[in-house]
Amino acid sequence: MNKLSRLILSLGILQLLLVILSWLLSAMRVEGVRSLLSGEGIRWFIGGFTGMLLQPLLAWLLLLLIALGALQKSGFLSLFQSRGHWSYRQRIALRVSAFLLVVYVVIVCLLTLMPHAILLSATGALFPSAFSSSLVPIICFGIALLAISYGLVSGILTSTSSMLSALCFGLQQSAPMIILYIFFIQFYESLWFVFG
Repeated sequence: MNKLSRLILSLGILQLLLVILSWLLSAMRVEGVRSLLSGEGIRWFIGGFTGMLLQPLLAWLLLLLIALGALQKSGFLSLFQSRGHWSYRQRIALRVSAFLLVVYVVIVCLLTLMPHAILLSATGALFPSAFSSSLVPIICFGIALLAISYGLVSGILTSTSSMLSALCFGLQQSAPMIILYIFFIQFYESLWFVFG
């Protein structure tokens, strides 16, 4: 947490330095540099802040955190710490969740690999297509399906409330990553505004 807070602070300081540098360079009339302190820069930053954050990367980050949190909270990751000393219920849960994952992969393959499949592009290509643009969500959903099914069959997750808790666990534990994303993306977009 300490390294993450330092990284967030560093990004905040870099943003402040970029604001000052953009102002100085535009005051010196350096060609191709726009100031973040000009009317245009302030309107761009404030008016476009939400648009800056709404990137596919944010959706991927949220889905990945949900999937990894579900893996951890469901007890699936603890299977590999026990080094094969699994109870009967854990073995059954592993088989059921593996079976459901295989069924999920088969369904995705049927939606992508068959001729004229629904997730292919209009030309029949896999890249770019609906499949390629949703690859990260497809993987994250498969991981969450594996984790939740394992947790239910093993008895670790016993109610819909515990399933919801497992899905929220990664977001709760990794909330600083979302803050880091916000600072990183606004610094990155500001660089493009000033020098792009």
